Amino acid sequence: MSTVLFTHPAGLDHVTPDGHPERVARLRAVTAALADPGFDALVRREAPPAEVEELLRCHPQRYVDLIRAAIPAEGSRALDADTHVSPGSWDAALAGLGQVLAALDAVMAGQADNAFAAIRPPGHHAETEKPMGFCLFGSVAIAAKRALDHHGLKRVAVVDFDVHHGNGTQDLLWDEPRVLFASSQQMPLWPGTGAVTERGAHDNVINMPLPPGANGGQFRAMWEEHAFPRLKAFAPELVLISAGFDAHIADPLAQLALEVADFTWITQRLCDLADAHAGGRVVSALEGGYDLGALAESVAAHVQVLMERGRRDGR
Repeated sequence: MSTVLFTHPAGLDHVTPDGHPERVARLRAVTAALADPGFDALVRREAPPAEVEELLRCHPQRYVDLIRAAIPAEGSRALDADTHVSPGSWDAALAGLGQVLAALDAVMAGQADNAFAAIRPPGHHAETEKPMGFCLFGSVAIAAKRALDHHGLKRVAVVDFDVHHGNGTQDLLWDEPRVLFASSQQMPLWPGTGAVTERGAHDNVINMPLPPGANGGQFRAMWEEHAFPRLKAFAPELVLISAGFDAHIADPLAQLALEVADFTWITQRLCDLADAHAGGRVVSALEGGYDLGALAESVAAHVQVLMERGRRDGR
C-alpha cells in the first residue's frame, strides 16, 4: 500500500485580504514542496467535497447556515478580527473537509496506510458555533466523529502540535469519551486556552503549554512525559493529526524554536503509536504554518515520514 495526498483546487479560492498570514501562497508552497521528485511515490487524489450533513457531526444547523449566509458575492467579509471569507470560501471549506474525510475513509478501507490532507482554510480553532483563528469548521474533530460513528471505532486519538492551541477541537470533543485529545502549544499566546487544568469532561484532554522560546528538546520532553504514556495506555485504533508547523523558529506568529527535525521526530513517534495500536492508521491534516519556506520544508519532512512508514515491512 502507500501514502495518499488528498488535495482540491478549491483551497486556492479561499482568498484572504492582502497581508493576511493565512493566504493562498501557503497552499502553493506546500504543493510545490510535494511536487519534488522525492515524492514521486506519493499517491495523489483529488477528494470530493464533503456533504453538508457531515458538518452536523460537530456543528448545529444554525451555525452552518450562519457561515453559508456570511459568504460575500464579491470581495472579502470579516467574521472577526482574524477570520475572513471570500466568494470561494464555502466551497473551499467543504473541499477541505472532504479531503480529511476521504483520507479517513481510504485509510479505514485499507486503500492507504496513511494519508495527508493539504487543506485550507484550517479547522482546529472553529468552535461549536464560533469561527475563529482563520477557521470555519472543525475538520479534524468531524473526522474523529465519523471514525467513531460511521466506521465503528471505539478509541480515536487526536493530536495537535500547532503552536496555537486547538481550542475548537477541544470544544468539539470535550464531552467525547471515545477520543483522547493531546495538544502542545505556546502559552501565553492567542487564543489563551490550553492550560493543563483543561482536561475534558472525561479526563480526555491533555494540554501541554510551552513557554515562549521553548526549543525542540523541551517540546520532545513534554510529549514524552505527558502525552505518550497516556496515548499508549489509551491504545487508539486511529491517530488523527492536526499538523500545524507554526512552532518553527522562523514562523512570524509565535515564539517557539522548533526545527524541521522536531517535526520529523513527532511524526515518527505518532507513527510508532499507530503501528503499535492502530495498524499504522494515521490521517494528518494541515493546520498552521506561516513562513512559506519553513512550512514547505516542514510539510515535506512530515510527509516523508508517512511515506517511509507506508513502505515499511511491505505494507
